[in-house]
Amino acid sequence: MRARLIAGTAAGSLALAAVTLAAVPASAATDDAASLSVLHGVPDLTVDVWVNGERTLDDFEPGDLAGPLELPAGTYTVAITAADAEDDSEPAIGPVDLPLEAGMSYTAAAHLDADGEPTATLFTNDTSATAAGEGRLTVRHIAAAPAVDVLAGGTAVISGLENPDEQVLDLPAGTVSASVVAAGTTEPALLGPADVPVTEGTSTIVYAWGSASSDPASLALATQTIDGLHSSPSGVQAGQTGAAAQGTSTGTWALLAGGLAAMAALGLGVARRATVKAER
Repeated sequence: MRARLIAGTAAGSLALAAVTLAAVPASAATDDAASLSVLHGVPDLTVDVWVNGERTLDDFEPGDLAGPLELPAGTYTVAITAADAEDDSEPAIGPVDLPLEAGMSYTAAAHLDADGEPTATLFTNDTSATAAGEGRLTVRHIAAAPAVDVLAGGTAVISGLENPDEQVLDLPAGTVSASVVAAGTTEPALLGPADVPVTEGTSTIVYAWGSASSDPASLALATQTIDGLHSSPSGVQAGQTGAAAQGTSTGTWALLAGGLAAMAALGLGVARRATVKAER
């Protein structure tokens, strides 16, 4: 049976805010290790994250981003439970096996699928070098919502993006005023408009998460950045930060480095993502 999360009162109307993730050393993946961040994109439920049967993230709140951490390559079993569960025997999501490959950068997202079912997606972050004067913008649709378009200046720059897909754009450095609308429309905006900075040599990853069908809607944005992409492909990236907004308040990014260090071993190809639905 597919596991469901029990949602409480939906978050309030969209509020965009920024919260800075504390600096973490060695954010770049090395030849023999991988970089992993974890995003909680399921509204209205605080959870614990378990890795190989051990609790590694405690009281992980919606909109929180943990990491990045440099981890050994391999495969780890991850389960997500309600907060303060005694063990991972009754997960809301999982257990799922997440493979990490050495030298790669990943973000694992717990979120809702298009129909509102809890699921998990492992994204591979594109950390290839950008051209001089350009930055990278990645948009990921992980919300309980149908296909969407992303508008910049009223024009669709991304069309028909479905959950849990992504689209990657290399753009001249600057600021993009973007909004998210239902596919094939120009209004009303489901999210935004919001100013998204495109920084030279930096990958900015924007997640649309939450639910468009809850009452009130709980759609929100989370932002993750990975810098140092203007260096040589073998260079060390300078760091990674994250920002998120949901409801009417902001929180501090949760990071439990010691526990997440156990999440070694995940091995996917560069452009692949693993999407897993919890089966019980």
